[in-house]
Amino acid sequence: MAADDGPVAGMSGLDVGSAGPSGKGAAAAVNGVNGKDSAVAVAPDTKVSDKDGEAPEATDFANYFCTYAYLYHQKDMLEDRKRTLAYYQACVNNRACFKGKTVLDVGTGSGILAIFAAKAGARKVYAVEATDMASKAKKLVEANGLMDVVEVIQGTIETVQLPEKVDLIISEWMGYFLLRESMLDSVLVARDRFLKPEGAMYPSHAAIYLAPIWTHNKQNNRLRDYQGAVAGWEEFAEDVQRDYGVDVTCLTDDYGKEQRDYFLGTAQWTDVHPEQLMGRPHRFKSYDLKVLTLEELRAPLKERLSLRFDLDRTVEALCGWFDVDFRGSKENPAYLAVNLPTGPDATGATHWGQQTFYLGKKTIQARQGDTFEGTIEVVRRTDNQRLLAVQVDGEVVEGPRGRGGSTGQKFQWQWSIE
Repeated sequence: MAADDGPVAGMSGLDVGSAGPSGKGAAAAVNGVNGKDSAVAVAPDTKVSDKDGEAPEATDFANYFCTYAYLYHQKDMLEDRKRTLAYYQACVNNRACFKGKTVLDVGTGSGILAIFAAKAGARKVYAVEATDMASKAKKLVEANGLMDVVEVIQGTIETVQLPEKVDLIISEWMGYFLLRESMLDSVLVARDRFLKPEGAMYPSHAAIYLAPIWTHNKQNNRLRDYQGAVAGWEEFAEDVQRDYGVDVTCLTDDYGKEQRDYFLGTAQWTDVHPEQLMGRPHRFKSYDLKVLTLEELRAPLKERLSLRFDLDRTVEALCGWFDVDFRGSKENPAYLAVNLPTGPDATGATHWGQQTFYLGKKTIQARQGDTFEGTIEVVRRTDNQRLLAVQVDGEVVEGPRGRGGSTGQKFQWQWSIE
């Protein structure tokens, strides 16, 4: 398909490669929670705890884990007040659920969630962290006088050993569009290994949403940047031929695909205002973390998608986000359920923002009352299991849920979430 035809151009199925930097940390799952280079194994004289496990595999460390070993990154997350306050409230407003209980914090990072659990009255908190951030978490726990309650353990959750089952598991595992980073895998491993049958997960539930939006000309800017990048190659090729006598035009198509994938086929972090929404968000997937299996999580996610348009306007992009809930479990329900949303908010985005999927030149000409009916498929990238590939297929139909028939607007788009 021609370069101007948008995100589908130049892509073959959902096995797409990275067209740019992988961006902000790509989470913990297959090999651990928050990594450390396996070449820097946890030596006996550097152990944080006698329960320490193994470090993650080196490639996983380079792709993701290393980011979480720095305080600047921990600071960025802690400064997200909506995120941190939701976890704080989930703990301290549910003291009866934590009092006298054992808690496992998966991927403790700075140790802040373990400290919240201790302040809520937990008898014992095992704070597992796979990077060298574990030593700083231990330092923070000691400085706050909680060393008798919180025990920091360094190593991947798949390899650490605990002396007892726990009543609650708390973790901040969510990535962009909820599933990027694949850290939820490790949380489910922790659940299957260490959670009591009547135990609770914090958060306990999660959901993913998609909505149509207009973009304040950002869609046009992406197209213009792409066209500028392609035009710049032509000038570059002429310079190399003139100055060095080397013909690089054989790489023109490869360069064009690379830029097309990046500018038109890569989702972007955005802070979308609610006024940009052109219809109600569709919650296309929900998870109960107490019963979700690893097999279900790792399988390709394919769901029906129905987007109703409330405005007569061009749909320039689709916007995706998630929310999580802290409800406890049936056996140990939260006294005060807490919701952490990450959708469009007039007061500003969380550090997750929203993922905006630009439609390229294949925009939707929406009329009020029409709907987009189709499917969304989300799979893990084959070149990096922590990143995602997204495909949306469907058509615009007249009236709610297609009661008036097709408008003739049929689409297929593909994107990568870096």
